[in-house]
Amino acid sequence: MKNSIRKIHQNRYFLLFILLFAYVQSIYTRIVGRQQINAYTFTPEAAFMSLVDAGILFLIILFFIRKWQKRDVSDTKTMVKIFGSSLLVFVALMLLTGFLIALAFGNVVRNFNPQTLTVSLFSDFLNGIIYGSFFLVYYYYQSNKTHQQKLTAYNDALAESKINQLKTQLNPHFLFNNLNVLDQLIEEDKHKASDFLNEFAEIYRYVLQSTDKELISIGEEIDFARQYFKLILHKYGNAYQLHIDGENINGFIVPMTLQLLLENAVQHNLGTKDDPVCIQLKIDENIAVSNNTNLKRISKPPSGRALKNLEEQYGLLSERPIEIHQTENVFSVSIPIIHKQNA
Repeated sequence: MKNSIRKIHQNRYFLLFILLFAYVQSIYTRIVGRQQINAYTFTPEAAFMSLVDAGILFLIILFFIRKWQKRDVSDTKTMVKIFGSSLLVFVALMLLTGFLIALAFGNVVRNFNPQTLTVSLFSDFLNGIIYGSFFLVYYYYQSNKTHQQKLTAYNDALAESKINQLKTQLNPHFLFNNLNVLDQLIEEDKHKASDFLNEFAEIYRYVLQSTDKELISIGEEIDFARQYFKLILHKYGNAYQLHIDGENINGFIVPMTLQLLLENAVQHNLGTKDDPVCIQLKIDENIAVSNNTNLKRISKPPSGRALKNLEEQYGLLSERPIEIHQTENVFSVSIPIIHKQNA
């Protein structure tokens, strides 16, 4: 009982539309049939009876939908089958109900002569088409809306799960690379190693805090990039240089994006005091990170896994992809600025 009341309340506007349509239909029928207008013309009892009949038709259609429709989205053949069968059952049920009522009041001969029966069947058939069409349009609209909501929720959950997986891959990567730098500094200069460790602890606190966030403000990420670059200076001195250009810091970015690009420039290019690797970070409509190239001579080619990881995150969070450009002397990456309403 409670469930039925809840269903009626949820679909109250549709039922109100059916009632109003039936009322207008009854007024039109009485005016055309009687060729006069009086108080009886506007009485609502016929509209309420039509609403009851429509409700019976709706229940019949729902029965066949649950019987034959196996998927959330139905094909045309199944819809025609459901509608046709529902229409036949509805007309037969109206005929049977009319016969039982006529039998109870002794009006079988009057109500079931060929002329009256033909008009009654045609009226029930036409009403079945009209109200059945209304119901199917409404039902499949609501079903498609619910299906789209479920699909959106599923895709959001899938994207969030994927992003979390990608983040869990990046964090160990960040930790492993910097622990290697720390290990080298311990052998070379214990004081530098101590300073490096203190700054690294502060930076890694940011890494842990940003793990739970899909996006972070560009200003915070730039501050983090500056701090991270100090770690690079501990190890390499002025062999690598960072220049930040741009006042527009509105918007958001995937956490650790700039750190990864700085690390990528250092990892793959050999800088020296006399011939430094200059990393340019320019903020405009996008965030462009570029550096001159002087590739290190290493036997194993870089996998590019971290950069691919970053591309996947932006593919999930932004409509615009990361753009990577490489020439003989310059490597650059363009990062889209994300606004929360687009994420």
